[in-house]
Amino acid sequence: MAAGLNKKVLCFIDEYGQAGTETFFLGAVFVLARDAGRIDKCFSDLLEPNANEIHAVDLDDGYVQGLMQRFWAEASVNKLVLINQKIPLRVGEAPVLYAQAVVETVKIGLKRFQKDVLGRATIGNVDVITDVNQHNNHPAFDAEMRRSQEHDGRFKGVNRITRLDSAASRLLQLSDLVAYSRKWIVGEDLNAAGLRERYGIQMP
Repeated sequence: MAAGLNKKVLCFIDEYGQAGTETFFLGAVFVLARDAGRIDKCFSDLLEPNANEIHAVDLDDGYVQGLMQRFWAEASVNKLVLINQKIPLRVGEAPVLYAQAVVETVKIGLKRFQKDVLGRATIGNVDVITDVNQHNNHPAFDAEMRRSQEHDGRFKGVNRITRLDSAASRLLQLSDLVAYSRKWIVGEDLNAAGLRERYGIQMP
């Protein structure tokens, strides 16, 4: 295995809600590139054999909660970090707001990943993978991301931002479930401590 792959961090991000609204949450999954295939398989093996792309909004809450609980029980929990980030209501152009939310979430998640997984003070060689949508497939989004890569603290460790159709990645679909999980807090089914204990999802 190439040395670069040993050290590369992958961050998969999807959203629940819309940028520029009161209901806007990002879900993020952080893994080392060398562990991504195994964690992807762990998640995939919990799905129905004929399962296509999954979206939390299309599924029963009880099913999603059971799936996430089984995943967290079976995954190597010292190999990944799951983040649900609530984005405050802001005024501005939606692609820029979306980019700022991604930057904020990645910086917070990388700090947790350093502490919980890497156990070291520095981090670099990061790839961000987002589910393609009308906000992140926009020149204003790209410009804000470039600015942050050049000037914004921990985000300067990001080498590449890739947009994918989530149908191509189970870990993007997992980040969709992580984003959706905030709904259980809003609905008072769980508190933040319960979300982390049962499903491993951290709420900064």
